[in-house]
Amino acid sequence: MAVTVNAPCPAPSSTQADKNLEKRLRRLLGQAVGDYAMIRDNDRIMVCLSGGKDSYVLLHLLLALQKRAPVRFELAAVNLDQKQPGFPEHVLPEYLKSLGVEYHIIEQDTYSIVKDKTPQGKTYCGLCSRLRRGILYNFAHEHGFNKLALGHHRDDMVETLFLNLFYAGKLKSMPPKLKSDDGRNTVIRPLVYCSEKDIAALANHLQFPIIPCNLCGSQDGLQRQVIKQMLQQWETAHPGRIESIMKSIQNVQPSQLADNKLFDFSAF
Repeated sequence: MAVTVNAPCPAPSSTQADKNLEKRLRRLLGQAVGDYAMIRDNDRIMVCLSGGKDSYVLLHLLLALQKRAPVRFELAAVNLDQKQPGFPEHVLPEYLKSLGVEYHIIEQDTYSIVKDKTPQGKTYCGLCSRLRRGILYNFAHEHGFNKLALGHHRDDMVETLFLNLFYAGKLKSMPPKLKSDDGRNTVIRPLVYCSEKDIAALANHLQFPIIPCNLCGSQDGLQRQVIKQMLQQWETAHPGRIESIMKSIQNVQPSQLADNKLFDFSAF
């Protein structure tokens, strides 16, 4: 399957609206980094670059933060080449060389594994994400990175909340910062205050060479797509609803729920 790439164009001219958009996203990323103590002095951060809009914007904003932050930290971009048919292997190296940023390309044929092991009618996402996460975590540990930066944004957090609520019977989302199960890696999500709409607008303005995914992006009817459509309908009918839901994730009151492990109801 051939992959269409949005080829990089000459540097775009910026309108005042474009400048304000980038300034807002820089501010929101900096606020998230500060609120959750994501970056400290001498951190060595591995930015997971997929070739999608979110990870491009993440790298772009972190490079800008690196220039003005009061602490010193290193950044390196890492891409996992999953050997999807038609994947344009030259795009990311050429782009990253143009930035002068340290980068690494990991070549692992997880595409064939996922296609072979996923039963007919089932989604690729679960197995694909587990394989990808394991490879990236191992690479980070082996190469001395103490933080992994992922491109999940505000909408991802809200969607994950409803995925767990509707399909798993759990009240949880994805945290801005977490320690991996094996304790070797710290994962940070600096875009948690940024909306997908704004990220897409900045990516479009900066004309990143977007590489579509032929695994998850190739399937219809995914649960996340259903949730995304529901939230978009809510946002259209009631602007600001997604932001309100995001605020609720940051404002949890265990005594107003029903989990005995979080609140000692027997104590009164």
